[in-house]
Amino acid sequence: MLYAFAFDRIGVVVGDLYLVDPSLPPGREGPERGIRLEVRLFQLGDTQGSLYKAAPIAVDRPLWRADLLESVCSPPGSLDRAHYHPRFNGWSPTDDVFTDDLTADPLGWLTDRLAHPEALLEEAGVAPHDVGPHDVGDLQDAVPEIMAAARGLVDTASKGRRVRPPDWEQHGSARISWL
Repeated sequence: MLYAFAFDRIGVVVGDLYLVDPSLPPGREGPERGIRLEVRLFQLGDTQGSLYKAAPIAVDRPLWRADLLESVCSPPGSLDRAHYHPRFNGWSPTDDVFTDDLTADPLGWLTDRLAHPEALLEEAGVAPHDVGPHDVGDLQDAVPEIMAAARGLVDTASKGRRVRPPDWEQHGSARISWL
């Protein structure tokens, strides 16, 4: 499932995620499930002369990402593999960042980060002129809705619903998600 919250030039996408990556370091091996939330650039296309035509919407490149993940073998809801990526190099994220605050309370940490978009965007290396004039305030106002969607997806993912292949033990690698 994918939720999108678009403002002027930026927005937030959040979706459930299931990963199996055999290249993960020891202690992080095995399948993971949870959610991925990204702050991304958005672009509204031209309706080509008619007020009534549907407008193309581009969900463009990511600027910042949080992965609230847990090992499939961990207790549901543990989010024991939560980390984030403060920047992107094009479409590629920077290295995983684990912090004590994030580990202690992943959803609280994420709420706090989204409630302070200026700091998040600065960390992501986004120049103020790259965002719309109301993006920061609109994002702050939408934090309760964004976090309601995120909490719902965490709950669903931790129950093993929606994002798991029935034969996950057989997968060498897999990513099941919109993001």
